Amino acid sequence: MMSGYKGSAPPTTHRAPPLPAALCFALTRSLLLTCLVPAGLLGLRYYYSRKVVLAYLDSALHTDMADIEQYYMKPPGSCFWVAVLDGNVGIAKALGRKVLEFALVHNYSAVVLGTTAVKVAAHKLYESLGFRHMGSSDRYVMPGMTLSLAERLFF
Repeated sequence: MMSGYKGSAPPTTHRAPPLPAALCFALTRSLLLTCLVPAGLLGLRYYYSRKVVLAYLDSALHTDMADIEQYYMKPPGSCFWVAVLDGNVGIAKALGRKVLEFALVHNYSAVVLGTTAVKVAAHKLYESLGFRHMGSSDRYVMPGMTLSLAERLFF
C-alpha cells in the first residue's frame, strides 16, 4: 500500500484483530497450532517483504541508481541530495527542508511524497514538515514486484 502526502491528518494504522487466533483455536483446539500460526504468518511476511525489497533494489541499481546524474541531475529543474553525517546517510529533516526550499526557489506549485503505509517514522517526519496525508492506494507496484497472491497477502 502506498501513502501519499501533499504539502495534516495523521495516517491510519491497521491492527489485526485477534480473530485469526481465535478461529485457529476453534478449528484445531490446539494451543500449539494457535501459537505457531502467527509466528508462521510473521515468517511469511518477512520472507515476502525481503523478496520484494531485494527485487526493488536490484531493479533500482540497474536503472536510476546506476546513473544518478542522468536520471536526477541533468533534467531541468531537477536535483539530487544525500545527507551524510560521519559517513552515515541521514539527517532526514534537514534534507526534507532542503527539498522544500528548492521547490520554493524554483516556483513549484506542489511537492508530493510517497511511502509505504508501514513507514510510520516517515509519516511523522512528513507531517512535521507541514505535509498532509492525502490518501492511500493499493495499486502502487514497486519495481521488481510480481504481484503474486503471496506478495499481495504478505507485503
